[in-house]
Amino acid sequence: MAPDAANVVSDELVEIRGLRFHYRDWPSKRAGAPSLVLLHGFTGHARSWDPFAEAMTDRYRVLSLDLRGHGETGWAGPGGYNIDAFVADIDCFAQAMKLESFSLVALSMGGLAAMVYAGQRPAALASCVLIDFGPEIDLAGIGRIQSNVHAPDTFATRDEAFAVARADSDRQPEAAHRLRSDAGLMRTEDGQWTYRYDRALRVPGELNLPNPETIWQTISHIEVPTLIVRGALSDILSPKVAQRMVETIPDARLETVAAAGHGVPYDAAEDFLAVTRNFLKG
Repeated sequence: MAPDAANVVSDELVEIRGLRFHYRDWPSKRAGAPSLVLLHGFTGHARSWDPFAEAMTDRYRVLSLDLRGHGETGWAGPGGYNIDAFVADIDCFAQAMKLESFSLVALSMGGLAAMVYAGQRPAALASCVLIDFGPEIDLAGIGRIQSNVHAPDTFATRDEAFAVARADSDRQPEAAHRLRSDAGLMRTEDGQWTYRYDRALRVPGELNLPNPETIWQTISHIEVPTLIVRGALSDILSPKVAQRMVETIPDARLETVAAAGHGVPYDAAEDFLAVTRNFLKG
């Protein structure tokens, strides 16, 4: 029997603030379900969420967005990559989709944008899941990110690109990791493969992050229930910063996923799904 067309994921485009944005739209299996918006991390893409998005369609219509400069979304001009720009994009996307009482699940850099957005008290936001990122980043994690960004970024084959990705992190199941890696690649004009995000983001300082104390002040204004998810093996979000986030956000709780590093939804997909589903009632 052919699948119900109404329940098949679609890839869509929407124009926001002069840029073409790509998102994946996963219809819910339940009539009248609220919406769940998913935001990937730095150098990530909307397809990163495919298994999680599918699992959540029993409760939500799921929208997975490619942030500016990433995936199939357009690239910004000079100075166009900063948290204020990402936050404004989230706000405009929610308005364009006419979202009401929606939830946000956001990883890493997407999580930083989500916490600033939530701190602005948007009326349409119902709850928030912030994954392995806080106002302050561990020095070890900063060094690793810088090393990865400066590593070679062109490959003769997809296999070569995947071998590099696997060497960087082998905690997640290989088949799922391969699908995510392949979805994050594009061809170059000479027939090689490179990452599907703006090369400008590989230039030091192009991603302009706000002062940590400004973020601490901002998250104190978050008014919706918030789940902070930390990977126990993370080199990005320290236990100390995660605990301070719980104490700063008025209605927040912390879940630590034992077998995961920074990429919690990938390293421990089933555990991440369990803690998130327990928090998000739909």
